[in-house]
Amino acid sequence: MRDFGITLFDEWTAMWNGDLALADKIMAPEFTLRYAQPGAGDYDDIHDPRTFVAKIAEVHEQRPGVRFTPQGEPVVEIDDTRTGFVARPYGAAFTGPNGEQVDVSGTDILRFTAGLITEVWSVSGGVAGRSYY
Repeated sequence: MRDFGITLFDEWTAMWNGDLALADKIMAPEFTLRYAQPGAGDYDDIHDPRTFVAKIAEVHEQRPGVRFTPQGEPVVEIDDTRTGFVARPYGAAFTGPNGEQVDVSGTDILRFTAGLITEVWSVSGGVAGRSYY
């Protein structure tokens, strides 16, 4: 079952890297996003896969070439019904407005019920933050 949690996080990362069709596979029809980084207030009002996919596409328009990568060791707690959570550090890299390489990191915590993501906590320092990995 631990592998399921790790795979779910990998699919979450792939969705953020542009495989937007994964939203229908991994996101619950209704969910809560809690993004605790500067400028992330828009996420508070997103509760469905279609709106979330549009937001991810917007991120890619604003930061062409952005790439997310899982980092560190995942923490997985899951039961036989595929209900639980997975937490894992991640890194994001993109080219800044002046052509500089920008690297940020954070941690995403995915709560899932019956195999679908129902709540996300995402914490990072944002673009002005520091990279930990």
